[in-house]
Amino acid sequence: MRKPTLLVFSVLSTSICALASVGAQTPVRDTARAEIVTAATGEAQLAPDRATVYVGVQTRSPTAAAAARDNAQRQRAVIEAIVSLGIPRDQIATENYSVAPDTRYDQSTQKTTVVGYVVSNVVRIDVHRIDQIASVLDTALGKGANQINSLDFYSSSADSARHVALVQAISRARADAQVMAQAAGGSLGSLIELSTSDAGPRPVYRMAATAGIAAAPTPIEPGQQRLQVSVSARWRFVRP
Repeated sequence: MRKPTLLVFSVLSTSICALASVGAQTPVRDTARAEIVTAATGEAQLAPDRATVYVGVQTRSPTAAAAARDNAQRQRAVIEAIVSLGIPRDQIATENYSVAPDTRYDQSTQKTTVVGYVVSNVVRIDVHRIDQIASVLDTALGKGANQINSLDFYSSSADSARHVALVQAISRARADAQVMAQAAGGSLGSLIELSTSDAGPRPVYRMAATAGIAAAPTPIEPGQQRLQVSVSARWRFVRP
């Protein structure tokens, strides 16, 4: 009658030993590992050598068809004149085209009536030479454009400038980490993680006159652009 009891005891003992063996083989996580986190920025200056100009023609007429015909004639003249300056056609593209009713509100009758239609056609012109910008603006206005929506300067060497800023930012982040490690009584270990973010060069926008023809060449000053890059890094902290 005592054999079943001995058998149960033997099974329980084997299970306990197996659990003890598994627990002995489980590695203990090092929760005391320290890290150093730093962030820094790098900057680079670059001179814009290109620009994007948005030129528009807006026309009004009692009918939409008449407004569209007038608009097409004037915008076509603008485009042809710009091409004659040496701007390739593949650098000219329609950015926006719209037809909308021109309404008037009569306060006495409290009614809104359609008195005509407004057609707007805006083209984007990529200018690869800064010295051509003034000619593009003056020529467009002289041929019937009555909207210069914006002028956006940019640089064709932005990638090279960004790489310079990145090197500067990473160097600053590492220098800060080394100072922090030494001040804490240890040394800087290997890099764990490194990331970056940037907004790119900040474009310069200038609004021009929306109507009229320039009496003298339009002065254009592209100035300088500042490119800024930010990095964040995590390093291992080595204790003495």
